[in-house]
Amino acid sequence: MSKRKRPNILFLFTDDQRADTIAALGNRHIFTPNIDRLVKEGTACTSNYIFGGTSGAVCMPSRAMLHSGRTLFHIQDQGQEIPPEHVTLGQCLQAGGYRTFGTGKWHNGPASYARSFSAGERIFFGGMSDHFQVPLNPFDPSGRYPAEAMYHEDKKHSSDLFSESAVNFIRGHDKRQPFFAYVSYTAPHDPRDTHPRFHDMYDADRLPTPENFMPLHPFDNGDMKVRDEMLAGFPRSEQEIHRHLAEYYAMITHIDDRIGQIFKALEETGQWDNTIIVFAGDNGLALGRHGLMGKQNLYEHSVTVPLIFSGPGIPRGQRRTALTNLIDIYPTLCDLAGIEPPETVEGSSLVKVLHDDEASVRDGAMLAYRHLHRGVRHQRWKLIEYVVEGVRTTQLFDLESDPFELNNLAGQSACAAHLKRLRKRLVAWRDDMGDTCSEFWSHYNDA
Repeated sequence: MSKRKRPNILFLFTDDQRADTIAALGNRHIFTPNIDRLVKEGTACTSNYIFGGTSGAVCMPSRAMLHSGRTLFHIQDQGQEIPPEHVTLGQCLQAGGYRTFGTGKWHNGPASYARSFSAGERIFFGGMSDHFQVPLNPFDPSGRYPAEAMYHEDKKHSSDLFSESAVNFIRGHDKRQPFFAYVSYTAPHDPRDTHPRFHDMYDADRLPTPENFMPLHPFDNGDMKVRDEMLAGFPRSEQEIHRHLAEYYAMITHIDDRIGQIFKALEETGQWDNTIIVFAGDNGLALGRHGLMGKQNLYEHSVTVPLIFSGPGIPRGQRRTALTNLIDIYPTLCDLAGIEPPETVEGSSLVKVLHDDEASVRDGAMLAYRHLHRGVRHQRWKLIEYVVEGVRTTQLFDLESDPFELNNLAGQSACAAHLKRLRKRLVAWRDDMGDTCSEFWSHYNDA
């Protein structure tokens, strides 16, 4: 494929956005018309997982995996940096003739950002900040990014800043070269603050209580007082959870509104029809489900995230239930652009999944959180194992009959064969993926 015929790529990446927060995919309580447009005009992967994380800041390893295409225990440390030997998505696309642009959150160190992007604006190196006072960096061609260059644009919300930067890039882009524009939001991560007009769209008292709401988690999962869990009182109250949901939805609607401005720039510059758009998130969030607030767990609400592809070559109005993972985005974009991914990439191209609802690239989802939790999903069954101070707790769920993970079947003799099978898969995954965490495995066996 010639460079001139290669499609542009716009990658929209959100922070802490659950998979069930898109109106067109079934959430009738949220307003997301622009993301809905992507669902209508593209293909949504509705069983998209992350691997979890080896850090309480799950977004850090998640983003390292996204940009390297590598599995959890094959990234460097917890993802603070992406080492030079792991070719990033931006590097790969640059080598294939793309102009690469990045704005917003980069949680994996300045060096890997500098390798990935040939242009940029309003770069945030870090995990979270006040949305109205984000510490920003101008693009530095030298790649040094000195601390003294950092600045703030007070009273401008992060979602406005990063979207405006994307619009500026698109409107100024030389169409003779394809672009890769990575727009990385810090919303809807807390603090859940946005413009009043978006907050006014949601009445907390009218939102339903989540089906798997619990006042408290049923047992100690080892990280019950991590920062995210302290954002609401104990026991959790339905009224407080409704307030958090209203604020969360308002932030997502704000992002959606700003995405509409980016779409407008593509259309007005004649680049819409030749631009592949990817929409995804880095991890989910509990917000009252199972008595939890954060993403430091392996329940579906925290390990499944949105993934939508739209644009030239993508089937319209399709949904795929095949199991996918964030690390698959890298090789998929390479495939769509006609570029060979580097050997360091461990994900799988989803192109065949996008075009065939019977196709798949993996038969299971493998999950981990720090030294505390390990899990695996295979077909309709899901296993989560906990080791907390030497005490082991097991959960087994049938996701087909129990999608909200409320009925633990681990103690039922009728499910013993499923439990044994999943435990064997978990141990095989440990060996295949290089999980050498002795703090967990020294207390675990597959019996």
